[in-house]
Amino acid sequence: MLDILTKLDNIAKRNDINTYCLSVSTENGIETLERIPANPCQNCYSVAKAFCVTAIGMLFDEKKLSPHATIADIFSDELKQYGIPQRKWQNVTIDHVLRHKIGFSAGFLDIDTEDITTYPTDDFLFIVLDRELTNDPGTIRDYSDAAYYLISRIVTKISGEKLDEFLMDRLFKKIGCREVAWSKCPKNYPVGATGLYLRTEDMVKLGRIYLNNGLWNGERIISQEWVNIVLERAYEFGKKEKGYAKGGMMGQYLYINYNENIAIAWHSFDLHGKTEAFFKEL
Repeated sequence: MLDILTKLDNIAKRNDINTYCLSVSTENGIETLERIPANPCQNCYSVAKAFCVTAIGMLFDEKKLSPHATIADIFSDELKQYGIPQRKWQNVTIDHVLRHKIGFSAGFLDIDTEDITTYPTDDFLFIVLDRELTNDPGTIRDYSDAAYYLISRIVTKISGEKLDEFLMDRLFKKIGCREVAWSKCPKNYPVGATGLYLRTEDMVKLGRIYLNNGLWNGERIISQEWVNIVLERAYEFGKKEKGYAKGGMMGQYLYINYNENIAIAWHSFDLHGKTEAFFKEL
């Protein structure tokens, strides 16, 4: 395993990629190379979305939620409260949300780049539900953090628990996460799409769960069925060279390769997209 870490480290140095931390998970365990041991818990940015997908999978496995459920049905009370017509959201499903095919334009509610104090209200759910739908749901993929803020609120609506609380006993504690924190909106709900702070060695454990078809050390975390759905529908884990990967702003990545039975995660500071070199050279 040390050979793999050395290879990754050499790729990073050769391509001038500023990695904070690299973790590799094989069937023999996890090895980590840290460059900032004094502050190893880092923002994984949009890799957080893969954890949101996993939360939806848990509700799916508990038969509490289907990807075909509509936003109009889930948030019927809130739409009525906000004075937003139910028909606006009656054709938007959770599947559309998970695939960024809701129908609104890309790139809004991005708390990593936008100043939330300039938003017209501190009610992010209203901001999302009130947003104009410019495309037919399911037709065009427009990536936005707003979609996964909606996922965070869906988890709460169905389970009665906020996203971070929901995953704490079901995932984070079970896989032995040492530190977990999630950025919150002004109403104190996790933003879902980003702002999840984890150690790299804990981030890579989610990859191991998907490699093991939903198991962690023999314990079922999510079903094989949900793993298959995630990969078939590209719920955040997209095809990348020889495996599947989910990336985040500044070059964060979680990568899984079934042929080699390996998961790799890294935190980095990459403003120029150089982390693509990892996949080409792995």
